[in-house]
Amino acid sequence: MLAKPFDKAFDDKDWLFEIKWDGYRAIADLSHDEPLFYSRNGISFLSKFDAVAQDFVRQKYQMILDGEIVAYDDQGKPSFQLLQQIGDNPNLALVYQVFDLLWLNGHSTEELPLVQRKELLKEALIETDTIKYCDHIPEKGIAFFDQMKKMKLEGMIAKRADSQYVENYRTTDWLKIKFSNTEEAIICGFTEPRGSRESFGALILGKYVNNELIYCGHTGTGFNNNLLKELYQKLRKLMVKSSPFETIPKTNMPVTWVKPELVCEIKYSEITKDGIFRHPVFVGIREDKEPEEVKDATDLTIQPKKSKTMNAKAPSKKENSEKEQEITLNRHVVKLTNQDKVYFPKDGITKGDVIDYYQSVAEYILPYLKNRPLSLNRFPNGIEKQGFYQKDAGDHIPDWIKTTQVYSESNDKYIDYIYCNDKATLAYLNNLGCIDLNPWNSSLPDLEHPDYLVLDLDPSKKNTFDEVIETALQVNEVLKAIKIKGYCKTSGSTGIHIYIPMGGKYDFDQVKDFAHILMKQVHEKLPEITTLERSLQKRDSSKIYLDYLQNRTGQTLASAYSLRPKPGASVSMPLDWDELKPGLLPTDYNIENALERIKEKGDLFKPVLGKGIDMMKALELLQNMDK
Repeated sequence: MLAKPFDKAFDDKDWLFEIKWDGYRAIADLSHDEPLFYSRNGISFLSKFDAVAQDFVRQKYQMILDGEIVAYDDQGKPSFQLLQQIGDNPNLALVYQVFDLLWLNGHSTEELPLVQRKELLKEALIETDTIKYCDHIPEKGIAFFDQMKKMKLEGMIAKRADSQYVENYRTTDWLKIKFSNTEEAIICGFTEPRGSRESFGALILGKYVNNELIYCGHTGTGFNNNLLKELYQKLRKLMVKSSPFETIPKTNMPVTWVKPELVCEIKYSEITKDGIFRHPVFVGIREDKEPEEVKDATDLTIQPKKSKTMNAKAPSKKENSEKEQEITLNRHVVKLTNQDKVYFPKDGITKGDVIDYYQSVAEYILPYLKNRPLSLNRFPNGIEKQGFYQKDAGDHIPDWIKTTQVYSESNDKYIDYIYCNDKATLAYLNNLGCIDLNPWNSSLPDLEHPDYLVLDLDPSKKNTFDEVIETALQVNEVLKAIKIKGYCKTSGSTGIHIYIPMGGKYDFDQVKDFAHILMKQVHEKLPEITTLERSLQKRDSSKIYLDYLQNRTGQTLASAYSLRPKPGASVSMPLDWDELKPGLLPTDYNIENALERIKEKGDLFKPVLGKGIDMMKALELLQNMDK
């Protein structure tokens, strides 16, 4: 959750006030056996701030914490510059100031009011030399701000006491009020050095205004010789021939342009009417910030207001008859277009109906999409016209849509995947014509270790669904024999998917190999109707393919509760094993009856995201079976 700039301190009984720390924002995920500790843009801090990470073992509870890593100088004052130079100062006084709790012992706390989250945090957190609870002052913001000024700290953060935690959103519920003029800027180039100076003269700075990169000044102060050399080495790797600015600024010395990827923090005296920093001084590199975040401060400045938590409702059928409308979900305005466009011609189901469906099941489907890169199956002209899969987000998405960059070896480039954590994103994707949502098996920030294993039973056109059911029940027999609980769902098309919770404990290769072993067992029991042959040319065209290769990095399957682009608007529906009987059809669960069924049965798939199995125990039992 992010804070918006505000210009002055205030008193308000509905607000609380914290110190604005001058450090690195960091999330500590202590929900697994191995801790994760990372910046807002996903950089791991485990080794860099090992002194803090070592104390995570002293915590009693499974938690996800939000806070700031702060370095203190010999006067006991926070110093961002010292934090930058941690490699040269291994004995630096470091503290992780924890100010929020996002998850505790299996339950998200994000929808609790801030004061309740902080009460839970204070109870749950075990303070150490390097991990501290960040306290706050209620109501008296002006006196607190004056005290911060006397202590020569950076400023304060004002937070609405009843605010929920909204990830990656710069909200009016959190405000930052600073004494010193400090800002982030993007390094876009550097000038040649003059006189005896080495490496470079000044940095050319930029920021985004209305999504265009604009020159905002240059700085040649704040560096020592070591810093000049260190920064120069980073800049050399980013050099380009042409200016990243549309309008090229005039400079006193020749400029070498660089890709606008490095973010730095500067101090300055004021900003001119043209948006240029006066007397900017380099403070340090912000490796925890992305260039896209560096926007004109005036675009962000707001007034604090009494905000109410929005319980957004799905648009009604009546509203959907309109051609265009705007709805507000999760504090974002989503524009919905062509609501009466028919997506399922044989069933008369419209785009508006698809959006309605996903909003109605949002609380059930979002846990299976959260923090997972998505492959979007889009049919902008309905399911009988050409559809396509989209992975790369492209340049035209709203700035509040969350994305993550993943390197693709096959394409030799980074792909900007969208991930969907809220109703607003869900509505936006459906409005693009996205009918089914296909998440990765792993989730951010750890995409290398899947949360579950998938066994995909993929029939040929000659197989009946009863044969798919028979195969699924055989999978369950194999799993029961090795004391593993699997969870099945219809694919919503012709197959059945069986999921096994892995808890992020194993990498993709380990999970894939284990899936292969399980499928071999199933094939041995049902050789007449199943095959492990991957090649379509070589595969028997009358057999069910036991697909274990869905357990590779980047593979995706339709999410639980996702619609499918099939006549009847079927839904990928979790089932109890005793429901898997001959006569069941994939179309039994569809857009019309899915919500009613989910409410009646509850979320049968919930354990899939829970504690993973012990794979080594399962393999031992498998070996004993073979004997």
